[in-house]
Amino acid sequence: MTSGRALPLALALALAGCSALAPYPTVPPAGAAAGPRVAICYNGLRSSRAELRAAAQQECPAHTAAHFVATDLRMNHCPLLLPTRATFLCAAKK
Repeated sequence: MTSGRALPLALALALAGCSALAPYPTVPPAGAAAGPRVAICYNGLRSSRAELRAAAQQECPAHTAAHFVATDLRMNHCPLLLPTRATFLCAAKK
């Protein structure tokens, strides 16, 4: 393998286990559900439902719980490696 190919391959392998692919907050869709909402960009092949819920719960106000609403592909709000957006409603804890 030439050194010109080795660097991109090494970089790709390093990113495979990197936190750069961890779910992160983004803009929720307009007019979806009533109440405070949060949205999380994620990669469906790398992120578990538990990771998504935990990320959403961190974004919700205190004394509320994150409840899943929907997912969509939003390339204008999420990057290529994390192309899916999950939306959660922050509702009062029961």
